[in-house]
Amino acid sequence: MFLFLGLIIVLFPLFIVIYTSLFDSSSEHNLTLKYYQNAWNDGNFLLAFANSSLVAISVTILQIITSTLGGYALARLDFKGKNFVLLLILATLIIPFQILVIPIFLILKWGHLINTYWALILPTAASGFGIFLMRQYFTTIPQQLEQAAELDGANRLQVIWFILFPLAKPAVITLSLFTFIGEWNDLFKPLVFTNNPQLTTVQLSLASFQEQFTSNWSLLMAAVVISTIPVIILFIIGQKQFIEGVSTTGMKN
Repeated sequence: MFLFLGLIIVLFPLFIVIYTSLFDSSSEHNLTLKYYQNAWNDGNFLLAFANSSLVAISVTILQIITSTLGGYALARLDFKGKNFVLLLILATLIIPFQILVIPIFLILKWGHLINTYWALILPTAASGFGIFLMRQYFTTIPQQLEQAAELDGANRLQVIWFILFPLAKPAVITLSLFTFIGEWNDLFKPLVFTNNPQLTTVQLSLASFQEQFTSNWSLLMAAVVISTIPVIILFIIGQKQFIEGVSTTGMKN
């Protein structure tokens, strides 16, 4: 009963948003899909979806690579200052991205990357959270598997790619979901690092759409639903692995 009550509380706002996007007082049946078509065309969401997908997928791939390599180094390699490096990486989790925006902007400007896709991709190509997540998951995998692969002649990169990476699938999917959703919903980077209309992302398009149609709630809610659909689909697909990845990481120090 408590879970059902919680479900109602969580889903009720979503129900209101969807109902508002379908409601038309001028229609005979009061429900229509015309606002979705109007929102898609007026908000230029086709270009925005393409840009957001490119940025989100690119950042997700880069974070998987950097987090896997960094997490493996902190979980398996013995080097001087390893614990200090881990503490530095964890310290980055409490630093808001907004504090770093000025030095990042200057670096991107120095590299002539402002108003390019790289300005939206490179600042978040590595993640302290991702490195820590992969490190925690790697510590739960027995080292005997790696040792057996090394006896068969596998080098370190082959061990990571063929042994550890497949076994860390729940953690990889968890990181992918967090990263993709975070990049898809990001408004700050596109707002600061770009002013080219051809680089408009979903959140920029939605913000601009909101300024134009503040009085048309049905049209505005249709735009909100359109921008949310990919995230919902992605989470539903990876829900099982996501729960497994969250529940199994952090089991060992």
